[in-house]
Amino acid sequence: MALSYKARRRWSLVILVIGLPTYIVAAVTIMNWLGRPPFVVELLVYVGLGILWALPFRAIFRGVGQADPDKPAGDG
Repeated sequence: MALSYKARRRWSLVILVIGLPTYIVAAVTIMNWLGRPPFVVELLVYVGLGILWALPFRAIFRGVGQADPDKPAGDG
């Protein structure tokens, strides 16, 4: 079952406010445990992880910044 527009907006807010900072802390912690690689390798890992976190949530984020498609056009 597909999520409604309001549900996608709520979930995207939860993901961005709670999930993303948690993911960042986890990524930095894991990188510190592994030791400090050369700068270019570290940069590539962080860029890859930055792209990787968003892939599962594409469907939730799609269209969230646009007007509610279920709302009638006359409502202000």
